[in-house]
Amino acid sequence: MPLDTYRRMRDFARTSEPRGGRGRGGARLRFVVQKHAARRLHYDFRLELDGVLKSWAVPKGPSLNPGDKRLAVHVEDHPLEYRTFEGTIPEGQYGAGTVKIWDRGVWVPDGDPRQSYAKGRLRFTLQGRRLRGGFSLVRMGGGAAQERADNWLLIKTRDAAPARLGRRQRLR
Repeated sequence: MPLDTYRRMRDFARTSEPRGGRGRGGARLRFVVQKHAARRLHYDFRLELDGVLKSWAVPKGPSLNPGDKRLAVHVEDHPLEYRTFEGTIPEGQYGAGTVKIWDRGVWVPDGDPRQSYAKGRLRFTLQGRRLRGGFSLVRMGGGAAQERADNWLLIKTRDAAPARLGRRQRLR
């Protein structure tokens, strides 16, 4: 089951993270970016697909500069309920630290998102408060490199969307 790994990694008697179920999404696909002050500060980038949130940890956070290629480490699927989660994961628990929503909105895939995800080249448009315009998630390497970690790149597409975040919207 898609959420088995997520559930094995957590003690729901100790954490307020949602246990979740295999949810059913609405007509529009949603995304969320959460600022996660864990052992190392990073941003969790999550796209709704097939009743779960496909998830990547982005150490430097997303960028609106098409010249930036941000490492995005693919992690376990999360339940749809996680898109509204904010709080503190207690010490001793996986991902201990504070989670805050940094951005959220709707994502529109370019083509069939399941096929694109399986091929490791997902193109889409984000319609969020901070992140807008075209983006790509591209799986890196293959073979032995892929066995060590499922690394992807998050890349902003050159388009008419704003080229930079406003002063109040910078990564904080």
